[in-house]
Amino acid sequence: MEMRRQLVGASAAIREIQLEIECAGRTDAKTLITGESGVGKEVVANLIHHESRRRFAPFVAINCAGIPDSLLESELFGHVRGSFTDAHRDQKGWLDQAQGGTIFLDEIGEMSSRMQAVLLRFLESGEIQRVGADRPHAIAAVRVIAATNRDLTARIAENQFREDLYYRLNVIRIAIPPLRERKEDIQPLLAYFVRLASETHKISEAAIHDETMARLVEYSWPGNVRELKNVVERLVVRARSGMILPSDLPKEVLTAWSRGPAPVAVPTSKSISDRLYERMTVDGESFWSVVCEPFMSRDITRDDLRAVITRGLEHTKGSYKQLLQVFNIAPEDYKRLLSFLRKYGCHLPFQKFRTIPVRPEALAFRREAGDDQRFVKTG
Repeated sequence: MEMRRQLVGASAAIREIQLEIECAGRTDAKTLITGESGVGKEVVANLIHHESRRRFAPFVAINCAGIPDSLLESELFGHVRGSFTDAHRDQKGWLDQAQGGTIFLDEIGEMSSRMQAVLLRFLESGEIQRVGADRPHAIAAVRVIAATNRDLTARIAENQFREDLYYRLNVIRIAIPPLRERKEDIQPLLAYFVRLASETHKISEAAIHDETMARLVEYSWPGNVRELKNVVERLVVRARSGMILPSDLPKEVLTAWSRGPAPVAVPTSKSISDRLYERMTVDGESFWSVVCEPFMSRDITRDDLRAVITRGLEHTKGSYKQLLQVFNIAPEDYKRLLSFLRKYGCHLPFQKFRTIPVRPEALAFRREAGDDQRFVKTG
């Protein structure tokens, strides 16, 4: 289930989702789409839009996890001149741009408590008030579709998400199962993405060897449809004989096959960050392709990005310059890395990762007290 306006698959889950899309398209009801990263939540939102009477109006997608809280309100509602530094003129927000159409709020579970309150007020009143303005300037004629890879009921219990906002958004609910739970969709998706990649790169369509197909179907696809699409594109571009052989498969697929089938747990932020960190430190891949690209594509969240940076800084004891080598980043990209992290609120204070030796006299005192640690953390 990738690509706009098209569901690909043969499973009962896909057929059920198609029925839900048709039902949602007949109304303007707020819709909540749930599922792991990469299952195709934005695709489903786009299909709902194109099934609705709003199909000829704009469809505007927003990644709530990829925009710092300080900017999200301005991007959503717009701002007036002078409302903050660099606000040199009035600026329309995404809600104004989506008038008559649909606005898609992806990763709604990552919104801060303050932004949740702002969004709730908008959903109740429908009024668009730009940042810095003293009154609303328009009533929104916009349909709202939201999506999350979080368990919002659990976040409500932890006081991380507003219950009243949840019920405002959860009028129609569409849950998309992970790809590992609908393996009958993998083969149609493979065929579709092979054809798509071949057309995109203007090369002959490669065939998939039977053993290659078996291994791809058995793989657990922790990155779901997005990961499958990327793997297929890589295989198609690298295919030399017109046939995609088992030896062409990436390391993670071959390794999983050699271990044999095993129960697969639902991915967590920690497991995702561990996998990303390993790809850089063990496989030698670059931060820009392993972390930055999927973050900008909304395949990983800001929490995942922060977890990766935390692991790197723990390794380098707080040195961002040494992080370049750990993450396989060119030295000339140092300022680019810092700018990227600051822009998305992931530039962590280095002090808490620094350690200093304890002075000998202090160490003697600590030994007398029964503590012989030679290092203490600062911060």
